[in-house]
Amino acid sequence: MRFVKGHGTENDFVILPDPDGALDLTAEAVARLCDRRAGIGADGVLRVVRTKAAGIGNAGIDAGIDAGAEWFMDYRNADGGLAEMCGNGMRVFARYLVDAGLAAPGEWDVATRAGLRRVTLGASGDVSVEMGPADLLGPGEATMADTVFQGVRVSVGNPHLACRVDGPLAALDLSRAPGFDPAAFPDGVNVEFFRTVGERHLEMRVYERGSGETRSCGTGTVAVAAVAARGLAEPGEWTVDVPGGRVTVALGRGTSRLTGPAVLVAEGETRPGWI
Repeated sequence: MRFVKGHGTENDFVILPDPDGALDLTAEAVARLCDRRAGIGADGVLRVVRTKAAGIGNAGIDAGIDAGAEWFMDYRNADGGLAEMCGNGMRVFARYLVDAGLAAPGEWDVATRAGLRRVTLGASGDVSVEMGPADLLGPGEATMADTVFQGVRVSVGNPHLACRVDGPLAALDLSRAPGFDPAAFPDGVNVEFFRTVGERHLEMRVYERGSGETRSCGTGTVAVAAVAARGLAEPGEWTVDVPGGRVTVALGRGTSRLTGPAVLVAEGETRPGWI
């Protein structure tokens, strides 16, 4: 099985080129690929497949999203579970398409389980993604040990619980999944902890469902920026620092744009019979 390894602010992915939809990608295979000791190691898998070959109507893919989008980002979390959207993954996915000669630099749509997302990129450099609206859905709570963190439920095509904290983020123990209300998040949730460090400048850590703590989460940075911008007449542009680097989030009325790096670092083949 051919693969490419890439990352966006150190949120890393195994990229599987599968333009004709020939791979039978099981949850077990994804988990083996993402295993950091016995596999290649990653926060998730990006299967690169033409939308017409992706099985529209199956595997959680909504019918009709292929209109005008040649490529579908089939994203899987490290545990093999399907995910609706991944902002860092989308940047890496787009960079791979251009690097492999499967798409030209410029502006075009990619299909995801959360709908179409427009990417903008050159032959090199940062990638921007139109992320759609960040919908604030009301209060929520996360728990760690005996501490309760008040937060806001946010949808960025996938579920988030963004919790503002006052103290240093380094003091938080994210070695285990924070507790949350399963009635509010029946499909699980990405939990972000963030604080303000300057004018329209945030820092964030995240525990992602199905992957654990990651070095970055693109949709999570959009979620925390949207929560931080509540009540402002002009949401504007926000800088968000994560353990793996820095991204910018531009918030508009009913839309958001995520911009940051996308880096391809290696490629190869898995050994026959390993998966």
